[in-house]
Amino acid sequence: MASTIQNLELFVRTALEKGIPKPEIEQRLHEAGWPADQIKNALNQFADIPFVVPVPKPHPYLSARETFYYLLLFTTLYLSAYYLGNLLFSFVDLIFPDPIAPRNADWQTVKRNIRLPVSFLVIAFPLFLFMSWRIQRELASNPVKRLSAIRRWLTYLTLFVAANCVIGDLVMLIYNFLGGELTIRFCLKALIVGMIAGTILGFYLWDLREEERET
Repeated sequence: MASTIQNLELFVRTALEKGIPKPEIEQRLHEAGWPADQIKNALNQFADIPFVVPVPKPHPYLSARETFYYLLLFTTLYLSAYYLGNLLFSFVDLIFPDPIAPRNADWQTVKRNIRLPVSFLVIAFPLFLFMSWRIQRELASNPVKRLSAIRRWLTYLTLFVAANCVIGDLVMLIYNFLGGELTIRFCLKALIVGMIAGTILGFYLWDLREEERET
């Protein structure tokens, strides 16, 4: 596979050296049956700068600092999303208590359940916002970092988790509906999960589209 990609990049370099424009190279590779993503990656190896030879673009590299930043960013995102949902669940339990649970015991449980999510959110969410701002500032000054392997892997992992949460949420909603067990309490919790997971899913899909538009 690696040698195949190297042959493709060598072909693109040779074609550019002969003055063939990128759209024509792309068309010929499409006709030869090359996948669109491989063609795009090969063409993106070279900058659109007029020169006697093709000018290569800088390649992103994985640094320990960059790995730390992205791991911290996505860890605080997961913690913020989980404990925000946990906190909102507690408010739902407070407003619509379980009718079969003793009132006093339920209130004490809700108070205990509120303390932990608030404690996590006070620390994790501001840290997530700070890391987002810091990373976006670095990407603005050095756009090639958008191609970071750790960034792409964690972004797609987050999309996978968020998509599964949305799917599972919808499945449980339909399951309870068909069983005649829909309650306001359950519907509100399903809405909370759907909104949190859907927001994360929508944002990172939009971010990937913007990235593809810029590259």
